[in-house]
Amino acid sequence: MTMNPLLLDNQLCFSLYSTSLAVTQIYKPLLEPLGLTYPQYLIMLILWEKEGLGLKDICERLSQKPGALTPVIKRMEKDGLVLRQKNTEDERQLEIYLTDHGRSLKTEALAVNACLVSSCNLSLDDLNELKTRLDQLRSQLNSINPAN
Repeated sequence: MTMNPLLLDNQLCFSLYSTSLAVTQIYKPLLEPLGLTYPQYLIMLILWEKEGLGLKDICERLSQKPGALTPVIKRMEKDGLVLRQKNTEDERQLEIYLTDHGRSLKTEALAVNACLVSSCNLSLDDLNELKTRLDQLRSQLNSINPAN
């Protein structure tokens, strides 16, 4: 018996899409006490790793266009999470820095990750293997996609 390639439930793309939706829904109530949305959380993760990045750098890390992230970052600035400052060498470029409030959320965010891991009901080894495989798949798909 062969698998019907035209059934929705047999589509890899649908499994990835629906799993992504499920993960972001798990994050929603976990991030709410921090006052963050999921896209804001992703930006905060990048800035906790390294501050002073430009919008282009953040967009590349998240595989997003500037038009999608600019309003998110402006909202984060309004909420007191980040500051946008002109680059001293090129004033056309803005660098994004965390505020003290933005930095203070890092400790609380550790609990978010722990809750997500426990929600998955998989061992850490299984989760790490899954992440490795997904990273490999993304890398392969990006290598054959001319838009990347």
